[in-house]
Amino acid sequence: MQAILEDLRTGLIDTYEVPAPELREGSILVRTAYSAISAGTERAKIETSKKSLLGKAISRPDLVAQVIDYAHDNGIKAAYSKVKNRLDTLSPMGYSCSGRVIAVGEGVTEFQIGGRVACAGAGYANHCEINCIPHNLAVKVPDSVGLDSACLATIGAIAVQGLRQSRVVLGETAIVIGVGLVGVLTIQLARAAGCRVIAIDQNEARATGASKFGAELSLTSSALNLPSTIRQFSRYGADAVIITAATKSAEPLELAAELCRDRARIVVVGDVGMNISRRNMYHKELELVMSRSYGPGRYDPSYEDDGHDYPIGYVRWTEKRNMEAFLDLIASGAINVSALLEEAYPISQAERAYAELNVADRYTAIINYPEAQAEVPKPRLQKANGVTHGAKETVRVGCIGAGAFARDVMFPNLKAAGARLEAVGSASGTSAEAARAKFGFARAQTPSEIIADPDLDGVFIATPHRSHAQCVIEAIKEGRALFVEKPLAVSREQLLSVIAAYGESTDRGRQPFVMVGFNRRFAPATRQIRDFFSGRHEPMMIHVRVNAGRISGEHWLQQSGQGGRVVGELCHFVDWARFIVGSDIKSVRASALPDGTRYRQDNIAAVVAFGDGSIANLLYLTNGDSAVPKEFYEIFCEGSVARVENFRTLELARNNKIKRTKLRQDKGHRTEFEVTVERMRSGEDAPIAFAEIVEVTNATFCIVEALSTGSAVVVDYAYHNYPLEVSTAAV
Repeated sequence: MQAILEDLRTGLIDTYEVPAPELREGSILVRTAYSAISAGTERAKIETSKKSLLGKAISRPDLVAQVIDYAHDNGIKAAYSKVKNRLDTLSPMGYSCSGRVIAVGEGVTEFQIGGRVACAGAGYANHCEINCIPHNLAVKVPDSVGLDSACLATIGAIAVQGLRQSRVVLGETAIVIGVGLVGVLTIQLARAAGCRVIAIDQNEARATGASKFGAELSLTSSALNLPSTIRQFSRYGADAVIITAATKSAEPLELAAELCRDRARIVVVGDVGMNISRRNMYHKELELVMSRSYGPGRYDPSYEDDGHDYPIGYVRWTEKRNMEAFLDLIASGAINVSALLEEAYPISQAERAYAELNVADRYTAIINYPEAQAEVPKPRLQKANGVTHGAKETVRVGCIGAGAFARDVMFPNLKAAGARLEAVGSASGTSAEAARAKFGFARAQTPSEIIADPDLDGVFIATPHRSHAQCVIEAIKEGRALFVEKPLAVSREQLLSVIAAYGESTDRGRQPFVMVGFNRRFAPATRQIRDFFSGRHEPMMIHVRVNAGRISGEHWLQQSGQGGRVVGELCHFVDWARFIVGSDIKSVRASALPDGTRYRQDNIAAVVAFGDGSIANLLYLTNGDSAVPKEFYEIFCEGSVARVENFRTLELARNNKIKRTKLRQDKGHRTEFEVTVERMRSGEDAPIAFAEIVEVTNATFCIVEALSTGSAVVVDYAYHNYPLEVSTAAV
């Protein structure tokens, strides 16, 4: 399919051929008919991309701070590489489109195939021929509304939410500062609500043109005696000012405060400077309100991604209901958007559409899409008979997932390991095309095509955690050798399903190749410690302290169904201890600091007991400071001590002597991928025994259980559907 993508390094826009997205649970696939370019938002994104690296840094100091923190933990070279990978990519454009439903995901009952819908959301409602849309970000289009008009529904919802935040009522005077696309829609909405509307813009042509959208008074921001003119028109001053302009300056806010009546309301919709003086705000006791995008639900993953609606009795106007309201107003004739639909460009002419939008200073441009077949094409690939054991000259790999980990770690290390990068796929398709261009994959495909491709020797998976188990199950059934970034599964139910698939394959005489990305056991420092304590006769006492840092509750890892930080991150350190000890895990205990809001009980002390009597004390902390190195390891055994700090320094103490070694930070990724690719090439078993992977994964579930019960939890193997022999052999 075709999609409009932006080169984040140069800001250049072009049309690319990318794989279609795959249907996900709780979502619908939509074949796009029209999408709207949001002149203000998309121009700002392009202008940022066109800036130099220094210019980008100045415009985004928040990201600079993140880079500095990353460099502190991982080194300047690694930080530079990470930034470069972020910039050397293609980004989808657009967030407001309309079209017809061509597939309906599991759990969706509201939409049917063939239905007309309007869709919302950056990263979802892109300028693409086909989009996968979570059902809370799609609404039905009334029969009397054309799909060309409906493609403005998301942008219209922004205007609707801004007007709601102003709380204007019949007969009040509303000023709209900034007569762009959202501004002219706000003007029409305010008129429909029975308000007298004044439009103000620094551009005289824009200000004058506002009258055709319903403004009763149109002025430039530089007009003489502006406050006097406003008072003469409104008698008292504005009851509400809605700012839809976009500027780093605080002048729109200062102007709004000057034009308001006593105790009026200012609503900020656009991206404007907020450094407003106190004088007018204080003396008039003005109310300043922010309007967040399309409405309640925006930026809430539970609402947008997982499809959990807010009860209408408590939240009358969600982002979805705002979109419905906007379309209803078009249907009733209360607002008219025909003047905004004059210019439509085929998707193949994306570069011209953006260029002419800038030159003509239009409110928007509409992209239209060719009529196409009603169904999504299915991959036609011959099903493989199973894993082919035996040496191969070259390992041809397909990668599913093209996010940060894949770009920063997986792809570079696979290339370094000598793997041939054949195919890359992602949920959206657009990031897969960017990865293909950047890293030299032969082709971009859908995830299901990659798993079913009989010409691939291995599949590498780096998707969101909750999708891992299903990808693994499908790969096992197709007979694919696979590597999946940790964790293997995010629940016991998922783990049981993986074990069942593994067992069924083994019963049919096919030994699956399943490898999980527990990289720290492959680090050079880890290997030296293992050798240092080889031949021991006593149990070990291990202490691991992880200064992991806090992440917000909105972070994807904190969302329902992703497993959380114990399953998704602490698993690394459970596995590291398991590898160092070389004995099976018997039980766990765990406690957390009782702060369930700021830290979400992510400050954890877990004690892992092993079959040989060894004990590992794991401290996973999110309430520390990033100035302290992230990881610290200590092992005490038979009068000897080993210490590692952030895989940069290693100390080995024995017989009153300490051997100190400075290391180039290496957490084991390079060796992990080298060994995995070599095992795939030679036809040997995976580097980590499947039984051990299951054991570590199950232990993390036991830690979660121990946190909730406050009691020790025995790591029980009886629930396995498939008999597992725990291997303690070193890799």
